[in-house]
Amino acid sequence: MHDIRSVRDDPAAFDAALARRGEAAVSSELLALDEARRAAISQAETAQAAANAAAKEIGAAKGRGDEAEFEHLRALVADKKDLIAQLNEEAKAKDAALQARLAELPNVIADDVPDGADEDDNVEIHRRGTPRDIKNALEHFDIPSVKPHMDFETSAKTSGSRFAFLRGPVARIHRALAQFMLDTHVSENGLEETMCPVLVRDEAMYGTDKLPKFGGDSYRTEDGMWLIPTSEVTLTYSVAGDVLDEAALPIRLTAHTLCFRSEAGSAGRDTAGMLRQHQFEKVEMVSITHPDQSDAEQQRMLACAEGILDKLGIPYRTVLLCAGDIGFGARRTYDIEAWLPGQDTYREISSVSTTGDFQARRMNARFKPKDGGKPQFVHTLNGSGLAVGRCLIAVLENGQQEDGSVALPEVLAPYLGGKTVLTAEGLLA
Repeated sequence: MHDIRSVRDDPAAFDAALARRGEAAVSSELLALDEARRAAISQAETAQAAANAAAKEIGAAKGRGDEAEFEHLRALVADKKDLIAQLNEEAKAKDAALQARLAELPNVIADDVPDGADEDDNVEIHRRGTPRDIKNALEHFDIPSVKPHMDFETSAKTSGSRFAFLRGPVARIHRALAQFMLDTHVSENGLEETMCPVLVRDEAMYGTDKLPKFGGDSYRTEDGMWLIPTSEVTLTYSVAGDVLDEAALPIRLTAHTLCFRSEAGSAGRDTAGMLRQHQFEKVEMVSITHPDQSDAEQQRMLACAEGILDKLGIPYRTVLLCAGDIGFGARRTYDIEAWLPGQDTYREISSVSTTGDFQARRMNARFKPKDGGKPQFVHTLNGSGLAVGRCLIAVLENGQQEDGSVALPEVLAPYLGGKTVLTAEGLLA
């Protein structure tokens, strides 16, 4: 959510910032709503002052026996009360219209975000790891040792397309990945493990900028609850309405949850395998920080996510998203893309974003400065650490062997009873 004061202070700069995203100029529209709202408030205050003054004179007129003046003042006060009520309703309506319009506008992106139209204009920061030379590399669902345990026919029967029914050793590897990620983030990266709801109210979706613009991308229950698209929603909204002590910052949280997305705008994309699913699992990272710490915290979170891939031995590259590809609520986003030999390309496995105070304003999350002064809005950040299903794909495809088996990362052995291979016969050994 934007602060209307920033629009008033420099409307041209506000329009220019949104223009980098391809958005039309809106400052004149916002300022007109703001002016109408402020005018109604001012008129209501003036009418209230007049009513108060007249009310004081009523008693004096009565005392003087001036019945005509008494009745005149009584009528004046009554008229003013009606006018005040009307003006207050008008101000309330104008404010609601202003807030609704502001809620539709994306965040202002950071100055160091590159210009560009789409993902082709993203800027590569670095690459880590060297892809193996795999002759006739297969996609995950075609690897012989994997294929019997990745059952799309049953999931289609129970749920339709874009679901996966994992069985036996592949299901166990998937679980092991999530446990490994959580243990790493808690033990090495200093995040607090949480177990949080996957059903949330409208307020949580709105506060984390998923509503009103992206309601069609999520699933809603008949009683009005939302299935979370990511636990960013639950974890970030956990501080909604709070005034935190500065000493409590940063707050660093992680959670492993089911996530749900309708994929409404992805018809025909990635329909094979389990790359793009309606239901998936993710280990999420969320940080609540002091504004002065948020840029450094984003780099820290990025290193946490990259570190998971480093430990797994998965080649990847990290890119800084351009203005035309960055998400609605983000000021700056880094994507980490894992190498998938079966597709012969890098595919996103994590996004690490800072929203500045954009979400905090929507959910009124603040902190008390330690040296006094008015409470300030916190900054919020989120990142995948990592998407479990996509990480499973990367592990299987990068570990595939010519005989149809899969060599598994050594770091997963403690979670797999010491097993390090998915044999050609589809067994853990």
